Amino acid sequence: MRRALTLALKGRGYTRPNPIVGAVLVKDDRIIGEGWHKKFGDSHAEVNAFTSALEDSTGATLYITLEPCSHYGKTPPCADLIIKKKVARVVCAMQDPNPVVSGRGLELLQSHGISVTVGILEKEAKKVNDIFLKYIVYQTPFVLYKAAMSLDGKIACYTGDSRWVSSEESRKDVHKLRSVYTGIMVGAGTIIADNPRLTARIEGAINPIRIIVDGNLSIPTTARVFKEKGRNIILTTSDASNSKKNEFENLGAEIFCYDSSFIGKVDLKKAMIGLGSLGIDSILLEGGPTLATEALKAGIIDKVRFYYAPKIIGGNQAISSFVGKGVPTMDKSLLLNDVSYETLGEDFVIEAYLRKPYKLDALN
Repeated sequence: MRRALTLALKGRGYTRPNPIVGAVLVKDDRIIGEGWHKKFGDSHAEVNAFTSALEDSTGATLYITLEPCSHYGKTPPCADLIIKKKVARVVCAMQDPNPVVSGRGLELLQSHGISVTVGILEKEAKKVNDIFLKYIVYQTPFVLYKAAMSLDGKIACYTGDSRWVSSEESRKDVHKLRSVYTGIMVGAGTIIADNPRLTARIEGAINPIRIIVDGNLSIPTTARVFKEKGRNIILTTSDASNSKKNEFENLGAEIFCYDSSFIGKVDLKKAMIGLGSLGIDSILLEGGPTLATEALKAGIIDKVRFYYAPKIIGGNQAISSFVGKGVPTMDKSLLLNDVSYETLGEDFVIEAYLRKPYKLDALN
């Protein structure tokens, strides 16, 4: 199953909005075939495992990271193929939460006399497919907030200088993330201050959809994002001038208004529903502390990834990842689950999931 999970990761960024899936075919304690879902619309992991099989699969055991589909989509049902191949046993990491599958594939296998085991490395399988698991159930994007900071928690000096907080290895890792997530979101302040390209600068990578939160349309039309290939979406409000909206639309940008109860402020929760309806299943949040804080207040952040550099910036005017007063007491602090650690170059990386639901009124 660990091998199957490793194979599944090879499909990251290419199968969306489908899940990433890996499969390993075993017979007489030997791996005779393996595969993964390589690209949306292409053969599923099970099909690729059978295609690569070195011998007949009759009586074999199939290890699969997600329940085999039992419905017709872009490809025929995998459950039917497994039955046809006369597999004796299927070991599945987790049931598919997709309402059109949701246990039906496993039931179909069992009804044809195939032994089924579910729940092997289920926790790991859910982390591998965290984007799919949220989007298929709630139809809103999975949001990862990433930030690079010093050991004392500063993302920039008091002057605003932040090049570079993290190591080259960490910056390369961020470009990999950009190729995995469907959208990348920043605020107007980031566009004005840094004029970023917001692209995944890796050979063969798919660039994310650029999403800019700008309640008053204050960003310049000369920003570099409008010169890059791909989609630009601007989340704004009805308070923004129509002439500015027309200017950005003439540049090819898509304009969506999501008014909050505050003048000129975008309602991020409503925006996630709208972006989800456009098929955007995941967002890498790279905005500054203002947008990050608003996203946290709106309850849209699902996971955080912090790159800690072995540096100390210091100063009470240096910039932190979140702004405002914060929580008043420790018992109101936001808690994280499933914390993992790794090193990239000289940096120390922490990734964790927000424990939900969290108390939004605790944030000031």
